[in-house]
Amino acid sequence: MGRSGQDPEQEAGSATFSPSAELPPPSPADLDVLRRVGARWRVDDTVRALPVDPQADEVRTATGTGRHSVLFVPDEAGRLTATPTVERQDTVEGRALGGLRRLLLGPPLTSGAILRERMPKFLALPVLASDLLSSVAYGPEAMLTVLVLAGSGALGLSLPIAAGLVVLMLAVGTSYRQTVYAYPHGAGSYLVASDTLGPRAGLGAAAGLVLDYVLTVAVSVSAGTAAITSALPALAPYRVPFALAVIGLLLTGNLRGIRVAGNVFAAPTYFFLVAVLGLIVVGLVRAAADGFTVAAPPPTPAVEGLGLLLVLRAFASGATSMTGIEAVSNAVPVFRPTEWRNARTVLTWMVGILIVIFVGLVVLFHLNGLVPTADQTLLSLLARHTFPTGPWYALVQAATALVLLLAANTAFNDLPRLLYFMARDSYVPRRFLHLGDRLALSNGLIVLAVAAAVLLVAFGGRTHSLIPLYAVGVFLAFTLSQTGMVRHWRRHRERGWRRRATINGTGAALSALVLVTAAVTKFTEGAWVVVLAVPLLIHLFRRVRRHYDQVQQALGLHAVARTDDAGPAGDEPPPIVPQQVRHLFLVPVARLNQATLRTLAYVGSLGQPALALHVSPERTEADRFRAQWATWGDHVPLGTILSPHRVIITPLAGYVSALRHSRPDLTLTVVVPDVIVEHPWQRLLHYRTEQRLRRTLRRHPGIVVTSMPTHLSR
Repeated sequence: MGRSGQDPEQEAGSATFSPSAELPPPSPADLDVLRRVGARWRVDDTVRALPVDPQADEVRTATGTGRHSVLFVPDEAGRLTATPTVERQDTVEGRALGGLRRLLLGPPLTSGAILRERMPKFLALPVLASDLLSSVAYGPEAMLTVLVLAGSGALGLSLPIAAGLVVLMLAVGTSYRQTVYAYPHGAGSYLVASDTLGPRAGLGAAAGLVLDYVLTVAVSVSAGTAAITSALPALAPYRVPFALAVIGLLLTGNLRGIRVAGNVFAAPTYFFLVAVLGLIVVGLVRAAADGFTVAAPPPTPAVEGLGLLLVLRAFASGATSMTGIEAVSNAVPVFRPTEWRNARTVLTWMVGILIVIFVGLVVLFHLNGLVPTADQTLLSLLARHTFPTGPWYALVQAATALVLLLAANTAFNDLPRLLYFMARDSYVPRRFLHLGDRLALSNGLIVLAVAAAVLLVAFGGRTHSLIPLYAVGVFLAFTLSQTGMVRHWRRHRERGWRRRATINGTGAALSALVLVTAAVTKFTEGAWVVVLAVPLLIHLFRRVRRHYDQVQQALGLHAVARTDDAGPAGDEPPPIVPQQVRHLFLVPVARLNQATLRTLAYVGSLGQPALALHVSPERTEADRFRAQWATWGDHVPLGTILSPHRVIITPLAGYVSALRHSRPDLTLTVVVPDVIVEHPWQRLLHYRTEQRLRRTLRRHPGIVVTSMPTHLSR
């Protein structure tokens, strides 16, 4: 059940990403303050007597070389919808970059297309399962690589260790099914840990997942490159440039949108499933014909003693076969309705296929006496042994290489969504809330690609060097998520809660065992990087949150109420009420907060005609904002521009220049609310609207761009 004990389908509604997330509505308390502040406003009628009709045809069109271009389409009173024409750059360089952008990414999608971008189950399975299923290409080999340290005689332990890993897969997979049911909005481990164990635990899970996703890209791409160089050793010197090119391809594909990326990257996963399942079936049929005789592995001297610690290391290394199992719980909003139900179905398919492939490969490795080698992967050795002639070996290797290279696509699907939820909670820059031209979370995609590329170059594209870093982050998230689910069931005590809590508790215990083992035994091999990175990331997240809390403290409408009650304090500006002046002012308004109200008060005090402009990504947000404006008192005329492709600066600049074109005798003053931060690095956490508008409009005469600064108090 959901957190309220009701059916999640009824409780959750539609789990999707909204283009309006960057413009959250005010709370009822803020609306009350807004109403009280607006009641004190007194403005002259000249403020509302505009010298130009903001919806006149002369304003909505611009003349170039004797031709009229429609910039805005009238919608209703006070609202225009921006056309693609106004979004185009008016410089040679801008047009060239825009053309290249459209060539690579395709034409922009409107905000209303977000529901059409969701994926059906048959498409979501390969997209979200590519990381999980491809991990069997190196997970079993990582387990055997540890066991062979105790000599070839220790390889027989691969079967009981594999049985333990199957139990872990079932426990974690079942737990994430329950997570999807209980938390149908997505966000997986981060949301579960935050809700049940507290914000710090949630940040710990988020830090682990961030590292996991970056490592997923680096490990998957390097493993895919290793599969190619196993078949074509001459390409080995070029593995790093080749891997970087693959990351660039993945980034471009995902920037084109969820559905397009799914259509492109689904086929390799299905190809891999057919190839590997065919390999397992043929291998088991031949083994059955031989009476399942176990071939003796080549004699390998022991370099370490066989003990509990080595077995635990093998277990932890083999557990990398299940990285990516949390992908569905993080990506529930990408499914078509009913989202949580379809997500659970896909997760069940994923875990079932994973267990079949994992067990099949481990059994075949054991029956054929295969031992890890330095120059060829175990999967390659098994394919050569099973298909000594014909094209089948090449097909298996090609399928393996493709799925390993594209397995990173799971991370490209999940990390931007995790950052979206964290940005909504103000733990990462709010720029991660922004949906790009193709309704993809572009900023998260770019950050992931850059971080993975840096990591891959730093480690020379070697999979074995990256895997020790891999298990710690992902199993930290697993452990916190499982523990949080136990707390969830104990808190709500719904029917069958003891059985569910037992499943989650088993998964938590096994995940914690893998986490501790990997952190301790692989600390000197590179796991120390993750052990140190997790607390550093948590500290960074908290610093970002403190900054945004400071912004809210300084700009929130509750601060207006306190100032009104107690009077101005220190160097605080006077209360937000207009004074008499005269001029034609344009005020871009994103949200109604203290900075905006101070700017409007300044403009209103001039006693001159003024027009507020709000650029909205969709109709519902525009209606909501106009209602807020009416609550405040509608003291200044409001023009709302619908920008279906979520472009902000160019529609604003286009509208201002069109007004100027229609009345060359007017001097237009654009006053932008500006937040002055204390430290330079904090500028990265805010949009620089004034600077961007100034750069766009500085070539137009008769247009002044200025700002109304609001300093954050220490």
